Parts: sequence; C-alpha cells; structure tokens
Amino acid sequence: MLIDQTIEKMRNMKLGKMAESFKDRVSRADHQSLSFTEFVGFLVDDEYQYRQNLKLKNRLRKASFKESAACLENIDYKMKRDLEKKTILDLAQNNWVKNYQNIILTGPTGAGKSYLAQAIGNHAVREGNGVMYIRCPKLYQHLRVAKADGSYLKKLKIIAKTNIIILDDFGVTPIDEDKRQDLFEIIEDRQGTGSTIVTTQLPIELWHKYLGGGMLGDSICDRLSRNAHKIKLTGPSNRPEIKS
Repeated sequence: MLIDQTIEKMRNMKLGKMAESFKDRVSRADHQSLSFTEFVGFLVDDEYQYRQNLKLKNRLRKASFKESAACLENIDYKMKRDLEKKTILDLAQNNWVKNYQNIILTGPTGAGKSYLAQAIGNHAVREGNGVMYIRCPKLYQHLRVAKADGSYLKKLKIIAKTNIIILDDFGVTPIDEDKRQDLFEIIEDRQGTGSTIVTTQLPIELWHKYLGGGMLGDSICDRLSRNAHKIKLTGPSNRPEIKS
C-alpha cells in the first residue's frame, strides 16, 4: 500500500520515470542488498537520464537539420577535398562555441559543406548547445512573412538567443536591401553572444561585392569573418549523378 502511495506521489510531482523505476527496482531480487543511498541513487540517475534524453530530443527537433544523420564520426577524410581531420577534432572541443567564434565553409557544390556544417552542429547539440539550421533563401522568406504578421522582432530574438545558427547556401540567390538589413540585424544581435556557421560557394573575398558594398556590406563581412575558422573545401562533387 505504501509503495503504491509513493509511486502516486512521484507521478503527481512529475517524476514519472522515477516512479516507473521505483516500481521496477523495489521488486528486483538483485536490489534487495542495496543500501538506502545506493537505491535512491539509482532512482535519481534514472530520472536524470530520462530528462537529459528529453532535452536532447527537443534540441534536435528545434535544430531542424536537413540531414539528421550527419555526425562527425561519419565524415569521410579520404575524399580529396583538403579537409584535415585535426581541424575537425579541434572544432569538436567546442572552444569555438565558448568563445563565440564562427565557422565559414566554402567550396564548390557537392563538396560536402552542408553535411559538414550539420555534423558539427549535431555534435554541438549533443554537448548541450541550442542549434538552428536554415537555408538562407528560406530564412529571408520566413522573415518577410514575420514582418507581415508582426512577429519579426520575436523571430530575431529567438535567433539571437540560439547558441549556434547554421546559415546554409549563403550567396546562392540575389540579395536586396531588405535581405541585407535582415542579415545585418541577425549578425549584429549575435555579436559576442553566439556563434554562426556559414556554408557558401561564394569565396569570402567576393562577399563584399555580393552584399552591395558600402558600410552595411563592410559590417556584415567583418562580423562574420573576423573571428572565424575558415575551411575551404575543394575537389569534385560528391553527390551521386542523376541518370535520365
């Protein structure tokens, strides 16, 4: 009777996993010799791990990775694209996140920029960081809609508070004054508070011209590239050919 009451109280306190663990462990023969401290320790560990797993699932859902299976362990270093394993192992320490540094991945289409960015992002998520993945064309579309429905400032605030944002396909579509201003607001809000990963086919030296030059172009280029780890991928496309 006391066991049932204890389980019910745990559930009322939203300790569902602990209640489930208590019900299971209290009846196990191999647990009868455990001390009180050991037994309680198991219950706390079960609840803690359950909550950690929920948080991880939530962070992965919010990240919205296009390639959810992308991970550092599966990166192919045998491909001839000038990617050094030491570079990735250094980034895996996540010091770039702690120091609010950026990563810029440049190279031709099919070189694996998006996969690499998401693999780095996936690793950061598993280390407890909030990550947001989005293609630049879609980002501009979302912000245009947000301006129309009055949620623009809220969107910017969400982006600003995210530890890491991945801006995929930067420079693949023309950019106008509104988009430039949107990009500047995002980068400015995150200066010294978050990290950004950029993937692009556009060489960094051409960014200023793409952004229309001027002070706004200067500001965006400076904030993104000044404190960034730059990885330039080369080689032929790794994407499978589409047969007609």
